[in-house]
This record gives sequence, structure tokens and C-alpha cells, in this order.
Amino acid sequence: MNKKNKDIIITGFALFAMFFGAGNLIFPPYLGVITGDKFLVGFLGFIIADVGLSLLAILAAAKTDGDTEKVFGRAGKLFAVILGSAIMICLGPLLAIPRTAATTFEMGVSPIVPGFNSVLFSTIFFAITLALTIKPSKVVDIIGSYLTPALLVCLLVIIAIGIINPIGSLNEASIQNVFNEGILQGYQTLDALGAICLSAVLIKSLVQKGYKEEKDRVGILLKSGFIAAIGLAVVYGGLTYLGATVSSVYDSTVSQSTLIVAITIALLGTPGKIILSLIVTLACLTTAIGLTSATAEYFSTLTKNKLKYEHIVIAVCIFSLAISTLGVGAIIKISAPILSLIYPATIVLVMMTIFKKYVKNDNIVKGATYVALIMGILMAAKDLGVNVVFIDLLPFANLGFCWVVPAVIGGLLGSLINPSKKVQDKESEDIVV
Repeated sequence: MNKKNKDIIITGFALFAMFFGAGNLIFPPYLGVITGDKFLVGFLGFIIADVGLSLLAILAAAKTDGDTEKVFGRAGKLFAVILGSAIMICLGPLLAIPRTAATTFEMGVSPIVPGFNSVLFSTIFFAITLALTIKPSKVVDIIGSYLTPALLVCLLVIIAIGIINPIGSLNEASIQNVFNEGILQGYQTLDALGAICLSAVLIKSLVQKGYKEEKDRVGILLKSGFIAAIGLAVVYGGLTYLGATVSSVYDSTVSQSTLIVAITIALLGTPGKIILSLIVTLACLTTAIGLTSATAEYFSTLTKNKLKYEHIVIAVCIFSLAISTLGVGAIIKISAPILSLIYPATIVLVMMTIFKKYVKNDNIVKGATYVALIMGILMAAKDLGVNVVFIDLLPFANLGFCWVVPAVIGGLLGSLINPSKKVQDKESEDIVV
């Protein structure tokens, strides 16, 4: 095997590990339960919103050498700071980090030690996170390198048994818009947002391996992404199917975090539950440590070290502890309107970065992005119960993409505004060069 193919495979597994977190296990089985016999349609929406958008985000990051400011900056420097900070807060203390602790408690601790105090557990969880983040240890890397394969093998065994010997029959879907629900569940994984901010690590690794040209890095990431996508599709598809096989037993009121535990017990008994709980607990802990460190690094760099890394770590752990005690279900409810607000503008900027060669006028980017943001605000308001009827009448609303046509119109309006002379001069210089 030549060096390039070897690097493609290694990067593919790294991408898989980046996307595949223990916290993400709670979404596909739940999607299967509520979509029942239409689980494949729901899964298609899920994989587009999760893996599809993540791969686009990595491609955009590759074209900017992992510099998020170049992805977000074309909509304005202030906007780049606000959106980048909002994404890191979501990946950090508001949603993703608290969810790791809540998921660990509901999947890993509560089934084994019923009645254990959730606040006490979160305190212990974040005390360990704090200790290992402020003083990084190789132990975390060693544990992390073995956890993903162990969790993957465990899940593949469960999926295989569930396919060979299904728990039950596939019930009719309990919801109307199955594809849209798949999109929403895919958003909840936060993988696409994480890919933008964390893929710089992979890009730096490729540069260090000698891939200096953008086209080489993009090519490797695309092929590696295909490998990761196949792996994720198998795991997430299998988990969605397992959820569908218990759709006659559970309904939409079932707790997402306890569903996979119940399925595991049904297929493997108590020993399987204990193994899964142990692996999930350790995997969530390493994820929390990685996200806490990334959040602290981001805000420390953003403030030019006026906010110290150690102080941010402490603040993140305390805030995450408080949010985690709400439980997985409550955190997911909090997530929905926030992600509805952030995703449209983020997706527009990712697409504009990928096609930056063809979109020279930054006013097009601004027009499309700001309109997408306005649509995101309206979608978030709807999630919170505000009656915003007209957005349901827009094209692609039934697919969860009501913002697309307004964003395109915003871009077209932006194209009517000529770029500044300074920008034109720069473009002329680029052409000459």
C-alpha cells in the first residue's frame, strides 16, 4: 500500500472517530421508534444533516486551512466572531458538554446503580474533567484510542443480533413528516458544527505529512470522508433499524438515553448492559475533556489570552455541571431552537466557502447569510411556540429547508451591490498573480 492510500485510510478512521461520539447513540434509535416502518426515509434525512453537512464543513475547512475566520469572515468580522463564539458555546458549556455528563448518567450509571444522585454524579464527572483538562494527560489519549474501536465492536454485535433476531415488528410511523424529523435529529448531533471548528487538527496533520497543495488535502479529505461516511451509515442505520423494531413497544415519550440501554438488555441481557455502560461512560468523559479544552483554547485565543485558559476551563466545567443536571431530554429541548437559529447561516457560509472561486462578491455572501440568519430566528421562534405560519408555506419547508429560497434571493439582492474598490483592486491583483 502506498503512502497516500495509507494516509487516506488513517484520516478516514480519524474522521469517523471525530463524528462518532457516545452521545450520538441516543438519536438514531429514537428516530427509529417514531418513524417505524418508514425508518429508511427518516434515516436518509438524518445522514444528510449529520454526515452530509459534516463532510461539506470539512471540505470548507480544507479550503481555508482550518481557519474558521475565513469561513465566517466573508459575512463581516463582527459576524464571524459572534457566529464562531455561538458555535463554540453550543459545542461547549451550553449543549454538547453537559449532554456528555447527562448521557453518561442516564446510560451508564442509572441502569447499574439505580437511585444514584444525579447532581453528585455530575460533580464527580466534571471534577475529573477539570483535573484532566487543566493538566492534560496521555492517559486520556490512550483511553480514547481504544474506546472508539471497543464501542464500535460492541454496537456492531448488538446490531447484528438485532438484524438476525429482531426484537419486534415495525409499527407505522407515529409522526407525519418523517424526513424532516430525520433532519432535525441529525442537527442534534452537532457534528456539522464541530467539524468546522475541530477539523483544523486533521488539516495540520496532512500538512505535516507533506501535503502542501490544497487540491491534495481536499482530495484526501474527500476520499477519507467517504470511508467515514460508510462507517457512520452502517452504525447509525443499524441503530435506527433497532429502534424501528421496538416501535410497537415504545412511543415518542420514551427517553432517548435509556432506549439504547433497553434494546441492549433485550438483545444481550445484563452483561451487555454493563459493558455498554462502561464504554459509554469512558467515551463521554474523553469527549467532555476534548470539548472543554477546545472551548477554552478558542476563547483564550479570541481574547488574546486576556481570558486565561485555566479560568475558562473552570467556568466551562461549572456551567456545564449546572446544565447537565437538567437531564438529556431537557438539554435536547433547549437545543432545538438554538440549532434552528444557527444552522441556516452556517450552512450558507460553508457552501459559499466551497464555491468561493465562483462567488467573488462578498455582498452576495452577506445577503444570503443575513437572510438565512433572519429565517433561522423565525424558525427558532416557531420552535418556541410562536405562530409563524408563512414559513411553512415556503418551498422545501416540508423538508426542513424553508430558508433556502429566501437565502438565494438575499444573495441575488446582494449581487446588485458592487464590491468596494478595495476588494476589486485585490481581486485584480489576484488575477495578475
